[in-house]
Amino acid sequence: MNLQISGLDDLDLQILDILVKDSRTPYLEIARQCHVSGGTIHVRMKKMEEIGIIRGTKLILNNTKLGYDVCCFIGIYLDKAATYTNVVESMNEIKEIVELYYITGDFSILAKVICKSIDDLQDLLINKIQKIDGIQRTNTFISLSQPIDRNIEL
Repeated sequence: MNLQISGLDDLDLQILDILVKDSRTPYLEIARQCHVSGGTIHVRMKKMEEIGIIRGTKLILNNTKLGYDVCCFIGIYLDKAATYTNVVESMNEIKEIVELYYITGDFSILAKVICKSIDDLQDLLINKIQKIDGIQRTNTFISLSQPIDRNIEL
């Protein structure tokens, strides 16, 4: 790997590469692949957490198997930029919103939403999102599939 990131060396990048491919790889297996001790891996992982490269671990659920069949993206137009903070605080209370981005372009905010059904999505839009003060209007894009889902390759 010839990518150099401030504060990281080749061993750190090698550790990250292994974990990106399988985040459940045990430290001892990482150590074996990197030809270092398990303690070295532990120290390196702690360092990368402290400098914010690694922000924890995340359990990835199969939403469909849990009954959440609709994934969509909602482009949100704000009345004015000054309402952004209040809108985000209100949207943070809506459990179906799983990601939220402040973006450039036609919309001010892009929200990723997971719902059980189209009826639930309609209810969410009408009775929760579009009632938030500061939201002018929305534009919804329903996802048909997600053929790529990965971390950036180092």
